[in-house]
Amino acid sequence: MKVTANSRNDNIKRINEIYKVLKENDFGYLIEENTFFKRFPFLRNKKYQEEVAVLDETVPIRIRNVLEQLGPAYIKLGQMLSTRPDLVGIEIAEELQQLRDNTPVTPFDEMKPLIEEELDAPIDEIFSSIDETPIGSASIGQVYKATLKEEDMEVAIKVQKPNIQEIIESDLKIMKFLATRVDRFISSSRVYNLPAMVDEFDRSILKELNFTEELMNLQRLSANFRGVSYIKIPDAYMDYCSEKVLTMELIKGVEVTDLIKGDYPEIDKKKIANYGLKSYFKQMMIDGFFHADPHPGNLIVTEDQKLCYIDAGMMGILNDDFKEDLAELILLMISGNSSNIINQLIYMDIITTSQNTPELQDDIDSLMNLYYGAELRNMDGAMEALLNVMIKNNIVLPKEFVMIGRGIAIIEDTGKKLDPNFNAAAELKKLSRKIITNKFKPKRMSKVGINYLLQLEHLAKGLPDTIRNTATKIEDGNLEVKLRHEQINELANQLSVSLILSSMIIGSSLAIIGGAGPKIWDMSAIGLIGFVFSAVLGAFLVIEYMIERD
Repeated sequence: MKVTANSRNDNIKRINEIYKVLKENDFGYLIEENTFFKRFPFLRNKKYQEEVAVLDETVPIRIRNVLEQLGPAYIKLGQMLSTRPDLVGIEIAEELQQLRDNTPVTPFDEMKPLIEEELDAPIDEIFSSIDETPIGSASIGQVYKATLKEEDMEVAIKVQKPNIQEIIESDLKIMKFLATRVDRFISSSRVYNLPAMVDEFDRSILKELNFTEELMNLQRLSANFRGVSYIKIPDAYMDYCSEKVLTMELIKGVEVTDLIKGDYPEIDKKKIANYGLKSYFKQMMIDGFFHADPHPGNLIVTEDQKLCYIDAGMMGILNDDFKEDLAELILLMISGNSSNIINQLIYMDIITTSQNTPELQDDIDSLMNLYYGAELRNMDGAMEALLNVMIKNNIVLPKEFVMIGRGIAIIEDTGKKLDPNFNAAAELKKLSRKIITNKFKPKRMSKVGINYLLQLEHLAKGLPDTIRNTATKIEDGNLEVKLRHEQINELANQLSVSLILSSMIIGSSLAIIGGAGPKIWDMSAIGLIGFVFSAVLGAFLVIEYMIERD
């Protein structure tokens, strides 16, 4: 297939680039099979050779290669999908977890004008010194070490790369275009619901592009951990922050990734593992505001041996009801009652009653049998295993529930690498019991009761208006009723037979009364035969009805 470049249309040039990368990784058919692309400068070969994707062990690797080659927006898409195994499958999600921002470092000369524009002042008026070599670089931004002139404080400056927002917004348009067309023309792709996937990514990436949101996340995390001596959240300097620049306290210490690999006798690894466990479960089960990606690279052990969370661009949020329901689910998992686990998942709207199949029940039974009788510390991984069971049964899960499962799995894995005797399940059980106990405390019950009373009051206030409006519609003949008919064909057939039977009885009665036609026992033969046939048909309908009722 020949690809024609068009310098006057950046979008078409970008689609050309995407096609080339797809073709290099044996995914060219995704575009070539899409006949809509004939309207664009893609000319199919006269002799079309179908490129069928072979669903083997190389597919996840090839997908990762495609995303890495396509740049920032696609790398971020892959990183998001790595947290959604329910959408892309476990194998692909695990491969995408290896995605790293590998974009080249943008020279400081190009970053400096953006910093000055965003902070509305020359750099040397704000910072007494700044290291022009970034201490961190990603697809969206770069981080520099500097010293604030007025505060004489070392800081880290996170700066968004020039024009990155325009680049990502352009790629998003192309992603939506491709997702819609591929979903329309390639039926095998519809199982992934690509348009919905891209829409979710759209919402996610636009939040990351706004550093003001990360600033607010840091402030909320800091407030939640106020008084917790072993956790550190970087302070932000609001006077030097904007949508594209975030100035925060420079955290010095050892990244947990390095702590796992290296030998640091001055650091108590067991204590750090316990800090990570308690702090993450506090975020999730108590605060309802938790770090969406607590992998070791986002955790630093400070010089005074506190645990610090960095990169608060994406956070998960849980309401009180969901936290309580989650605590009940965890306790049910620890007790090993599979029937109650399924009922709880339905109650939490994680699965529907139609998804409660015998296969799902058997899989959860097998999972619970695996953990039955095991020591509590050997139950680590149970939440992730439950997620995998539901993914295996093609259940698309709520984003927050997947984030919880993945977060717990990361904390468990990190904890065991730091401490072989690490026990996450015991802490989960203790927290869950505390939440359930708090649920039935008088103060909590009083708060819930007041909420219910307010809802009843609002309902009572609105009821007269609702009744009056309904009555008015009935009087005016404007009331519309929508019915959902089950087994409509059978109902129509039964109704047709009943109408025929009624007509035959009436007709036979008229024939007998009028004495029409030949006579049998001084009665109209036509009417008599009609009555006999009606009796047989009526008896058949009654018997059939009784059989169906049984």
